[in-house]
Amino acid sequence: MLLLRKVTGGWAPLSSALGLRLPHKFLFLLFLSGLLTLCFGALFLLPDSSRLKRLFLPRRQAGAEPDGPRSAAPPPPPPPGPGDPAARHAAPSAPPRRLRGPGDPPPAAKPWQGTPGGREKKKKKAADAEHSTGVATDPGVEAKEEEETLAGQTRTPLRFDYDAFRSGLRHPVLGRRRGGTEDPETRSRRLKIKEMMKFAWDNYRQYALGKNELRPLSRNGHIGNMFGGLRGATVVDALDTLYVMELQEEFQEAKDWVEKNFDLNVNGEASLFEVNIRYVGGLLAAFYLTGEEVFKSKALELGEKLLPAFNTPTGIPRGVINLGSGMSWNWGWASAGSSILAEFGSLHLEFLHLSELSGNPIYAEKVMNIRKVLNRIEKPQGLYPNFLSPVTGNWVQHHVSIGGLGDSFYEYLIKSWLMSGKQDAEAKMMYDNALEAIEKHLVKKSAGGLTYIAEWRGGILDHKMGHLACFSGGMIALGAEHAAEEQKKHYTDLAAEITRTCHESYVRSDTRLGPEAFRFDSGAEAVATRLSDRYYILRPEVVESYLYMWRLTHDPKYRNWGWEAVQALEKYCRVEAGFSGIRDVYTTAPSHDNMQQSFFLAETLKYLYLLFCEDDVLSFEDWIFNTEAHPLPVNHTDFTLKTNSQ
Repeated sequence: MLLLRKVTGGWAPLSSALGLRLPHKFLFLLFLSGLLTLCFGALFLLPDSSRLKRLFLPRRQAGAEPDGPRSAAPPPPPPPGPGDPAARHAAPSAPPRRLRGPGDPPPAAKPWQGTPGGREKKKKKAADAEHSTGVATDPGVEAKEEEETLAGQTRTPLRFDYDAFRSGLRHPVLGRRRGGTEDPETRSRRLKIKEMMKFAWDNYRQYALGKNELRPLSRNGHIGNMFGGLRGATVVDALDTLYVMELQEEFQEAKDWVEKNFDLNVNGEASLFEVNIRYVGGLLAAFYLTGEEVFKSKALELGEKLLPAFNTPTGIPRGVINLGSGMSWNWGWASAGSSILAEFGSLHLEFLHLSELSGNPIYAEKVMNIRKVLNRIEKPQGLYPNFLSPVTGNWVQHHVSIGGLGDSFYEYLIKSWLMSGKQDAEAKMMYDNALEAIEKHLVKKSAGGLTYIAEWRGGILDHKMGHLACFSGGMIALGAEHAAEEQKKHYTDLAAEITRTCHESYVRSDTRLGPEAFRFDSGAEAVATRLSDRYYILRPEVVESYLYMWRLTHDPKYRNWGWEAVQALEKYCRVEAGFSGIRDVYTTAPSHDNMQQSFFLAETLKYLYLLFCEDDVLSFEDWIFNTEAHPLPVNHTDFTLKTNSQ
């Protein structure tokens, strides 16, 4: 081998240029070869040489025996801080993301959409390589390899056995039709609600298809700023209602729109909570009802876009996320940058099903971590305040509400237990303890004998109840059905009393529709005392409780109360091109707000329709409803995926 240098007119041997004689050449080459040998050997002798060794050592062949003791893996490198160039330039081709601050965990790994246990197999592979070479696997190289592997895995996700799932249901999705034996009045009322749904959908399709909601007075669409650039909230919210009501042509229109026009490549600021309960929940329900793969694939793709919201020091997600960049933050009005209990506490049902369908445990791990944080911190008087810091994991304010800001967190506890086939004992324990604290500190009875749930502000009661809190009658009824025998009657009675109070808030208005909030002070009972609380925006919570109380007791008054709501909706909320909320329930000539909310089709009309169906239509034995009334199946089989992080 000759060393060359560049000279005028071409390349010349370096030895000639140096003027070395022949003996000197051999000595020089001998010295050079020794130097190279020493440097090469250092790669294997120096303690920090694992990165370089990987360049030269062969990978362990399948079946090869380890040839040395297993060495301890080095700790992963610390996450880059805000000023670290690595945080900005590690992946220049990736979309920009929020710079992580000190204490923030590294970004979540991409979902493993291959076989269940893929992450464990990855760990075993690394351990095998470590045994073979005596060298710990480099985390940076492994991360790159995993990204490459995952890119292929996302093309071949876990196959969910849909036929086995459907055959395992205890009841047909649409029930066993009773034919001529059905009460004619019940059938007539159900058909009327079906007509209302068709009217709401037809007008949305005509004037606002592709927009998020219909403005029925101006006959145009509304996009809003809650969904981060996503479109078609009414389409996705309405899918399962159209299916259950057997509006087949309308369902096909909605499905076609999802297939052809539902674009997830958006770059806007979205509510994690609203996107999860409306879009992810709606798509999951549509898949479980129909088996159409487009709904599953869209749900999984959208679910992955929500994961960066969990990149906080505690794992408690922030409430707002940019679906394009992955940046996340909390609402400006939330106390001291807090996350909201009802928002981060209402992800459990949907995220467990995302893990079920993808084979990726990361979704289940994220929501199980929320449980760990909540169980670790002290609860004042056993109550859960509404504001929690995602940085410290501590409560920010001691404001407790079963209505807005807190409501669906409690609902998801009892439903998580039921969805697990009653195996998620932790969820049941949390629900029981929370309900005991609520009953002890918040449940009150008015002078007129109405039971209500007050709000709690640092130990001081605010004697008001929001329309949103009226879901609690149904929640307590659902829990009562599965309570211990000695508690069943007590909780059934409590659920009935709360549902009656919410019904009274309807009866005591001129329109027989309930206000946004009603009070129990200064002589007022179940009426709004502030102008700002008098509106009704087609909310479902009161009729939701009617449905649960009907299925639990079969007391005909709940169907009668539901029919009263149908008549009031027809009289005061139906306009020429859809349904609209009203600004004052205490006048018979109300002003309309020009908004047909997507949840009117997803929840209000669905609950009313089911109220006049037989109990085996979307049976509670087979289905639970997320907080947007999207039915998700009860799991009777494999619970290991959902508890692996416990």
